[in-house]
Amino acid sequence: MAISEVDRNYKTMDSEAKDLKVTDGGDSSGGDSINQEATTIAAAPKRSWKSYVWDTFDKSPEERRFLFKLDAVILTLASLGYFIKYLDQVNINSAFVSGMKEDLNLRGNELNYITTAWTVGYVLGEIPSNIILTKVRPSIWIPALEVVWSVLTILLAKAQNATHLYVLRFFIGLAESAFYPGMQYIIGSWYRKDELAKRSCIFHSSGSIGTMFSGYLIAAVYRLEGVGGYHGWQWLFIINTVISLPIAIAGFFLFPDVPEITRAWWLTKEDVAMANKRMELEGRAKRGKFTKATLKKIFTSWHIYALVLLYIFFNNGVGYGSQPAFALWLKSEGYNITAVNTYPTIASAVAVLFTYIYAWSSDTVFKGARWPPMVFAGTVNIITNTSLAVWDIPRGLKWASYILGHISGGVSGLTFAWAHEICADNNEERAFVTASMNELAYVVQAWLPLIIWQQVESPEYQKGFITMVFFAAGMIGMAFTIRYLFHRELARKRQSNVA
Repeated sequence: MAISEVDRNYKTMDSEAKDLKVTDGGDSSGGDSINQEATTIAAAPKRSWKSYVWDTFDKSPEERRFLFKLDAVILTLASLGYFIKYLDQVNINSAFVSGMKEDLNLRGNELNYITTAWTVGYVLGEIPSNIILTKVRPSIWIPALEVVWSVLTILLAKAQNATHLYVLRFFIGLAESAFYPGMQYIIGSWYRKDELAKRSCIFHSSGSIGTMFSGYLIAAVYRLEGVGGYHGWQWLFIINTVISLPIAIAGFFLFPDVPEITRAWWLTKEDVAMANKRMELEGRAKRGKFTKATLKKIFTSWHIYALVLLYIFFNNGVGYGSQPAFALWLKSEGYNITAVNTYPTIASAVAVLFTYIYAWSSDTVFKGARWPPMVFAGTVNIITNTSLAVWDIPRGLKWASYILGHISGGVSGLTFAWAHEICADNNEERAFVTASMNELAYVVQAWLPLIIWQQVESPEYQKGFITMVFFAAGMIGMAFTIRYLFHRELARKRQSNVA
């Protein structure tokens, strides 16, 4: 988008923001309706027992209507988009344990290499994509990439060997790299602190739902074995694309960009003014330019280093290095294809439940604190991975360890909510830091599974389980460190404002 267009948008928003500050309490019409809208936004959102259920219950009718529209579009598009992204991402594992390994004669650690090819593409695209999001309309960039990865996914059904899978997975990873950090950036551009964790975690939970659906889908499409000359696992990728394309195309028409440049047809002029006022009250900066001063500020602050390290420990401490560890154990125990694909969905369902528990408790019981659920999740990870590292344990404990092994995945939304709050006063820093968190976590994931999650060592993976114990401890340590640093920073800002 041209700079002149950005300037025009800013001037329009600034003009409306000025109107928002003026209220006369009398009869109004026309432009004065915006003034009335302003009185409905609380500088500090009030809390009652109703906010423990859903945060909009404590807001004015006008703000509730606005948030209903916002949730209906942004949260729906984000969740459906992440659902199809994760469906595409994990279906390679479902296909692997459902006949693809044998049909394509995959051997040794080739599943690891397929996963690594995706990860390398994902890593290369993340930071450039989030920088592009601060300059190009998200309503164009994100849906376009969704279309690309959806089309590439159906081509997996025609793969004849491991090399075809390496190439396709690399480009799928490259296209998918924009979505998760990009959507977290967009969510952080529309929602206030008391709303942010729930939306981030609802968005993230759609990934676990995608994992569950992948298991049910492969169990269903396996019955299509031989139909049209395709194997069941090939039908999995075909149906993936059929599901994904309509969702991707809808984004071009519904996505609202960010408040200061939005041209969404479903938002009124008053809605846009309210959105900008809400972000002003949060101290969240508008889009600006990437300059040398911006980069200097980013790299001389503790924000990027601490938040990236936290996310590295989190992301690489959950999910067994993208290996289907639970499914491979079930397969080694002699369970059939349906059981191998459906029983692990129990773990995904539990992960979804805990994701919501983390979000609601963080926004309500812990009054906006993000670190307590991280400490809890890390502690559970230490227990479950220690049990699996021992391996020769009671069968019931092994089942429990696998079923609870993904519950730390739910804190991802909290880490991004925390990053939005910590980097609130600089939009470019916020975009760069959130992208770097995901980027560098996947840099580690590109090589670490080749060492500790080798396919030839399944299902025991002793090196992997032991490493996860230390990663969980690292996540706990970083959560306490960031809590201390952020509190110190806020105290210094308060002292500076008083002076």
